[in-house]
Amino acid sequence: MQTIGSIHEMQSSAIAMRSSGHLIALVPTMGCLHEGHGKLIDIAREKADKVIVSIFVNPAQFGPNEDFEKYPRVLSDDLEFCRERGVDFVFNPKVEALYPEDFSTFVEEEKLSAGLCGISRPNYFRGVATICLKLFNITRPDIGIFGQKDAQQLALIRKMVNDLNLPLEIIAGPTHRDSDGLATSSRNHYLSDSQREDALRISRALETARELVTAGVRQVDRVIAEVTHELSQSRRVRVIYVQVVDRDSMESPREIIPGRHLLTVAVWVEDTRLIDNIEL
Repeated sequence: MQTIGSIHEMQSSAIAMRSSGHLIALVPTMGCLHEGHGKLIDIAREKADKVIVSIFVNPAQFGPNEDFEKYPRVLSDDLEFCRERGVDFVFNPKVEALYPEDFSTFVEEEKLSAGLCGISRPNYFRGVATICLKLFNITRPDIGIFGQKDAQQLALIRKMVNDLNLPLEIIAGPTHRDSDGLATSSRNHYLSDSQREDALRISRALETARELVTAGVRQVDRVIAEVTHELSQSRRVRVIYVQVVDRDSMESPREIIPGRHLLTVAVWVEDTRLIDNIEL
């Protein structure tokens, strides 16, 4: 495995791999890697000849009062994780390399990013789109692997790739859950044992929504009300949003269509913001 910090070196290596006929898969991450990332790396290894994992905590997707400074950074553990998983390259650039002092160009998507997380985190998706386009240009992948847990991000990246005619395929990896049902996330490290117990209401609430739809319920308002009620049973959990959306457009439907719509939630568990979703 090779670790690269230089943009020029990473770009040159990617161009050489493509010239040799290798298919390249990129797994973009902010580090603090967990089994959810591992599953995405496994998909990348199945789909491509060479696997690149980027590790970069992107300041452009954090608001002024968010957790950029305290976001967990464990590079030595991450490198060992990638080595054991069979990664070929880790791209780990410095902030000043990707965002030099005179940087002033950003990518904005205007529809899919407007709702859900875009309301409470207004600059988040501009930062996501910008860093992903930069990573695509640097690593030259044929395939990009993203997790389904970040459903709005996934839809936005697919839209950007389509709108800007980027020559790569975006593949979604299913949400990975720990044995207790909580979706894996780097921010789970913030949770105490008692906070984690309250966070388990998220997966239970999502299953409640799926059970309702399986039983024939199609009313969006009823499903949202049941999920909101379940989440609100804990004093530590504060609901940011509960929405039913189309998996591609992120628009709210009048009626639930099984297999097409997602139930998406975002909550605060005290000071930790968590998101999750489930296909209905």
